[in-house]
Amino acid sequence: QLQLVESGGGLVQPGGSLRLSCADSGKTLSYYTVAWFRQAPGKEREGVSCISHSGDGTNYRDSVKGRFTISRDNDKNTVTLQMNSLKPEDAGIYYCAAAFGTCGPASQYDDLSREEYDYWGQGAQVTVSS
Repeated sequence: QLQLVESGGGLVQPGGSLRLSCADSGKTLSYYTVAWFRQAPGKEREGVSCISHSGDGTNYRDSVKGRFTISRDNDKNTVTLQMNSLKPEDAGIYYCAAAFGTCGPASQYDDLSREEYDYWGQGAQVTVSS
């Protein structure tokens, strides 16, 4: 069973950058599609980005396209979300999630839907404020 752990959250000014990482202590993350979700206070948890197990397929919600980049290193068993040009509306708790499935153009379902993911991390706080 996966045990996902997020790291890299923190406080950043608008326009700044943060890098989030997701790792699995069991070292089997390479078999899974991995996604990042976020949840702001009083709002629903929303999908931000996903990446297929091979890294060939990715997807982003419209509001982060061109600013966020998801990547993975299967040798190191990690998935990274590089967040640039951060805005106050990007703030929230960011969760790493995983499932057997697809991400990107090959998906025949909503690969940024929380219902598609079975394993979740505890979350990392991202605060964007001046």
